[in-house]
Amino acid sequence: MSLIIVNIATIKSRIKNAAEYSGRNANGIKLLLATKTVSAENIKIALETGETLIGENKVQELIEKAEKLKAIPHQTHFIGHLQSNKIKEVIKFADCIQSVDRIELANKLQKRLEFDNKIIDVFIQVNTSYEESKFGITPELALDFALQVKQLDRLNIKGLMTIGLFSAEKERVRKCFRLLRAIQDKMLQKDISVNELSMGMSNDLETAIEEGATIIRVGTAIFGKRIYPDSYYWTENK
Repeated sequence: MSLIIVNIATIKSRIKNAAEYSGRNANGIKLLLATKTVSAENIKIALETGETLIGENKVQELIEKAEKLKAIPHQTHFIGHLQSNKIKEVIKFADCIQSVDRIELANKLQKRLEFDNKIIDVFIQVNTSYEESKFGITPELALDFALQVKQLDRLNIKGLMTIGLFSAEKERVRKCFRLLRAIQDKMLQKDISVNELSMGMSNDLETAIEEGATIIRVGTAIFGKRIYPDSYYWTENK
């Protein structure tokens, strides 16, 4: 049996146990396969287990893998920082963009989607760790930003996304996830449909689930370690 299949079973068990610990239904928590640097062949193995959600960080990888994976039912989320000049390609190959974090980007997405006569699901990315190395709207500006995005009829707001602090100190990481949940509550009160919380990765998924995550993004614990550290893959597209 492929190690990928074994690892997915392990992650699903972790999700189930964390959900039970938190008094939640595991069926309400989706696993997103973070497939940056992963070959199409290995992604196919993962999708054949019944998983249907993958996430790409780099536009070139998104494009290269789309053709190879099109025969297998799945959804692709773009989870990396999106440069304005890559919008055309991303909306062609992605079903959802989880990294909308500035009004300039939102407006350009709106214009291109109008041109293509399309609507796309989006998540608003929030920088809950306040790290300069990470992208995302600052928490204090998130509500006003979401209200602006809500006026753009080609962007269908589905939820919020954050990248927790890269730290072994669980409670410091927890603060990031708890802050995103608090922002979600404020937005829901303003009738902004941020029903999904995309937060938590291989090392901190239990903490994320305890704080309300509905989408967990897992890569290394399924596909193995990458050449570069996680922080490399959340920078500008290459």
